[in-house]
Amino acid sequence: MRDDSGMNRRHALRARLAPVAIAVGLLGPSFVLAGQAQARALAIDGAGRSAVGGGAATVLAGPTAARIRLRLIASGLSQPVFATSAHDGTGRLFIVEKTGKIRILQNGHIRSTPFLNISTEVSRGSEQGLLGLAFHPSFKTNHKLYINFTDRNGDTVVREYRTSSSNPNVVNTATMRRIIKIYQPYANHNGGMLAFGPDGYLYIGMGDGGSAGDPGNRAQNPDSLLGKLLRININRIASGTQYQNPGTNPYVGIPGRDEVWEIGLRNPWRFSFDATKGDLWIGDVGQNTYEEVDHAVPGSGRGVNWGWRVMEGSHCYLPATGCDTSGKTLPLLDYDHGSGRCAVTGGYVYRGSKVPLLRGGYVFGDFCSGEIWVVPDTATRPAAKVLLLDTSLLISSFGQIGGGELVVVDLHGRVYMIEAT
Repeated sequence: MRDDSGMNRRHALRARLAPVAIAVGLLGPSFVLAGQAQARALAIDGAGRSAVGGGAATVLAGPTAARIRLRLIASGLSQPVFATSAHDGTGRLFIVEKTGKIRILQNGHIRSTPFLNISTEVSRGSEQGLLGLAFHPSFKTNHKLYINFTDRNGDTVVREYRTSSSNPNVVNTATMRRIIKIYQPYANHNGGMLAFGPDGYLYIGMGDGGSAGDPGNRAQNPDSLLGKLLRININRIASGTQYQNPGTNPYVGIPGRDEVWEIGLRNPWRFSFDATKGDLWIGDVGQNTYEEVDHAVPGSGRGVNWGWRVMEGSHCYLPATGCDTSGKTLPLLDYDHGSGRCAVTGGYVYRGSKVPLLRGGYVFGDFCSGEIWVVPDTATRPAAKVLLLDTSLLISSFGQIGGGELVVVDLHGRVYMIEAT
C-alpha cells in the first residue's frame, strides 16, 4: 500500500506485533479493544448532548467526542484487505482476501465455500493481489459485481461477474466480462479500490505505477491512467471498450484520457463516498514523509489535481522547496510518519446507529501504527484529526455495511465491528 521503502518498516512491525496477534487468536470472538477520543465533553447524556458546568443549556456533541471499541466478528482469513455489504438485505459481509478469494460472513460464520476464487490468477507481490470489490447499485436485481486485481503479469484488471442463478452465495465464473486492463510498470502503487458514486458511475483508484517518487511523472500526465481516479459508465458499451466514458468527464473532447476524473494521486488505496451527502473522501498514501486525506463535496471534484508528485500532502516534494502549487488542491489534512506511522488507510463517514456520537465523522486510520482517527465531515482545511482508538492492528481497510455501520479489517486475518464503549 506504499512504496518499498515502507516495506521494511512493515515487516519489522509484523514481527513486533506477532505476540499480540497470537493473543487475539487465543482470546477468541469475545475479545474487545477499547479506547477513547482525545477531545470529549464533560458529560454526555443519552441523546448525545453535552452539559458544561451543570448549566441547563445543552449543545449537540460532535463525532470527536465519541468513544469506541472493536468487537471481533471474523478470524482465520488469508490477508484480508477489504470488506463490504451487497446492500441486498441478506446481512452478508463479503471479505476480500489479497490471496485471491472473496469469503462470506453470514450469521456469525465464514461460509466454507468462497464466493469467488481467482487465487491462481493473481500476482503475489506485497502490494499485489485481489484488492477491490464493488457491488452494482442494482445488484439485488441484476446480480452484478466488480473486482479489481493484479494479474500474473502485475497489471491491473477490473472484471464484472454475476452470481449463480441457483446459488446466490457463489459467483458464476462463466459470466466474467473484462471491463479494463491497465499496464503497471512496477509492482507497487496499484491502487485497487472500486466504488460506485452517487451518480451511478464506477470509480477506479489507480496508483502512480510504482517505484518511488513517480519516476515517469504519470500522476500529473492526463494521458496516463496511472495516478488518477477514473470514472466510467459500465451500463453502456462504446466502440472498442467494455464501458462508456461519461461526457461530463473533464478530459472528454480535449487532450487527456477520457476515463480520467481526477489527477495527481500517488496511491489512493481506499476512497469512499458519503452515503448521505455524496462527498468524496480519499486516503492517498504518501512517499516517505506525509500521508493525506482528500475531500471533495459534490460538484467540486471534477478535474481536481491533488498535487502529487509536485507535492506530498500540503508540502513540496519535487522540487523540495518553492514548488508551483497553482492549479492544485491541497488535502483536507495530512500527517507525518512519526510514532510508527507509514500509510494512511482511508475510511468512511459514519452513518450508523451503534455509536450515535460518531455520526457525521470521517473515520480513517494508519496501516502501520494501528491508530484510528476521526475528523468531522464539516471540517475545513487544515483539519485536525482526533484519536478514537490506538490498536495493534495492521489496518488494511475499513468497510461500510448495512445501516451505515463500520468494520475494521486487520491484515493479520481478522475483521472487527466498531461499537460504542
